[in-house]
Amino acid sequence: MENFVVSARKYRPATFRSVVGQQHVTTTLQNAIQSQHLAQAFLFCGPRGVGKTTCARILAKTINCTNLTPEAEACGICASCVAFQENASFNVHELDAASNNSVEDIRSLVEQVRYAPQQGRFKIYIIDEVHMLSNAAFNAFLKTLEEPPGYAIFILATTERHKIIPTILSRCQIFDFNRIRVEDIREHLRYVATSEGVTADDDALHLLAQKADGGLRDALSMFDQQVTFAGNNLTYKEVVQNLHILDYDYYFRLVDALLRENLSAALLLLDSVMQQGFDLHNFVVGTAEHLRGLLVCKDPVTVQLLEVSDNIRQQYVRQAQAAPLPFLLSALNLVSQCDRDFKQAKNQRLHVELALMKLAYLNGAVQFVRDLTPASNGEAKKKTSSLAAGAASPAPASAPAPGTGEPETNAPADGPDPLPVENGVVELHATPSIEPAAAEPITPRHQVRDTLPHVETGRPSMQGLEPTQRPTDVRPGTIPAPSAAPGPLPSLPKLPSLGNRLPGLRDVGTPTAAPTTKAVPTAVAEPSTPAPTGPLAPVAPELLQTVWKQLAEERRAQDKMSEFMVLNRAVAADASHVITLTVDNPVQVVQFNDFRAEFMAELRRRTGHPGLTVQIEVASAAPTGRKLYTSNDKFAYLAEKYPALQEMKQRLGLDADF
Repeated sequence: MENFVVSARKYRPATFRSVVGQQHVTTTLQNAIQSQHLAQAFLFCGPRGVGKTTCARILAKTINCTNLTPEAEACGICASCVAFQENASFNVHELDAASNNSVEDIRSLVEQVRYAPQQGRFKIYIIDEVHMLSNAAFNAFLKTLEEPPGYAIFILATTERHKIIPTILSRCQIFDFNRIRVEDIREHLRYVATSEGVTADDDALHLLAQKADGGLRDALSMFDQQVTFAGNNLTYKEVVQNLHILDYDYYFRLVDALLRENLSAALLLLDSVMQQGFDLHNFVVGTAEHLRGLLVCKDPVTVQLLEVSDNIRQQYVRQAQAAPLPFLLSALNLVSQCDRDFKQAKNQRLHVELALMKLAYLNGAVQFVRDLTPASNGEAKKKTSSLAAGAASPAPASAPAPGTGEPETNAPADGPDPLPVENGVVELHATPSIEPAAAEPITPRHQVRDTLPHVETGRPSMQGLEPTQRPTDVRPGTIPAPSAAPGPLPSLPKLPSLGNRLPGLRDVGTPTAAPTTKAVPTAVAEPSTPAPTGPLAPVAPELLQTVWKQLAEERRAQDKMSEFMVLNRAVAADASHVITLTVDNPVQVVQFNDFRAEFMAELRRRTGHPGLTVQIEVASAAPTGRKLYTSNDKFAYLAEKYPALQEMKQRLGLDADF
């Protein structure tokens, strides 16, 4: 049985020309070989499966080739090339830093660098996965990497450049390898399939190249797997089935159902996807990618951004023509929101179904808003034109006077039409109007002239006390005429000065000098009632108990249990109409004071005694007995009550342990 060699090793590039998708690296290396400007250390960075180690081996082989081609390619027939191809070259040393990452391994490598090559010009050291070296190993390697012998060249390869210390990076020429394009991988797979005699569809090879995510080694591994599964005839359907990938047809059917607002078809399609074992999150991500593909296909210029085969691209273009652009943008936004909230959802299937429900009626909602937009814009234009007409004829009074230097302000030009509120935008507050407010009409006041003389009340009247006129000269009902030379007015008594000081806390309750000042009470406990005069009529105890109980029951019916607990007790009134209410604790005193005013007003109204008052007392706690905690306390208590227990304990020799 012949040993099987995987395609990634069998079709590994042997020359710079056969390297796929890294022309910027291979061209630089070829020019360096031709001009003999080879650096002492190279660092190849990039993702997995893009040709880093392959280019390192091709460079090592080409450097020592004795018969280079004009394109700076190895001949493959000289002794150095043959030894390299048979893995028998003493000038090329490979080291896997993932398993040889200690200081001793690097020191052993440094010892080998001291010996010159027996054949050829250079000794090449290829260190793969160099980022796995420890810091001590990097430091031990620094001196040799900076000043190696003239015949030593180091080629470092890594997938994680950020893990390499800067002192190593500064001593190397860095080459960044790119992810290989889908089209380049598909062409290489076509070459491998032709060489192996395998018939493969373009869609199948394109799907393998897309699934590889820029890695040629992954694409060749999947190609070998598909050939083993399907034989020499590789079809798109078999690739989709074996790789467990959702076909494009699912997404095309989903978008067709959403455009027709067929929610049932969308939900059945989701159920079919779940029955086949596909992950719901992958379905949501695939839907977002499909909507993105439709979006870029709306413009012929951006169709090239869609990395699919030609047949699939034509289907995208046809469906993109049927899907409105507002629908695609809104749908992509909803699916992206569903993708963000998918991990936090408890019922993930319901979460996806809700997103499909929104998408199913999205087209109708967009059309509804579009139908309302022209009418709203027409009203806005009409309003704008009316405002412009009003601004065109300003009032003459508002025009600036010449020579005042006040700049003239022109009305702004009409801007874009405002968005209608009916389009789903809810106003959170009233929008101020830009129209000038109408001036309020001035109502003329009809003033009535009072011909009668007025007497000022703010100062005392001096009528009849003029120095030139005696009181006997003034007749009753007449106003004396003012004298020609009035004398000085008599001095008035000086009022006590209040000053600018406001009354403080110590002034509350202090009688003031002015009789017109009123003291403001701090709190009103009960409504004031006129004090009765004479002997008080006795209060019937039965009536007082009945009314008190009725008021208590009414509070229980209103779910005011705290008030009911305060009132639910027997009361009686003395000869002075004072009711003594005994409560259990001070908290109930506070509770009663909260509803005292309302309760007392109702109690007085129903009993017919306006002079009833309530005096609250807190019941004193009854003395509690001795606390019995330990067994000895309990026995002592029982022994005092039953003396025979003490005699029984002594006779039987018992202990009080129970």
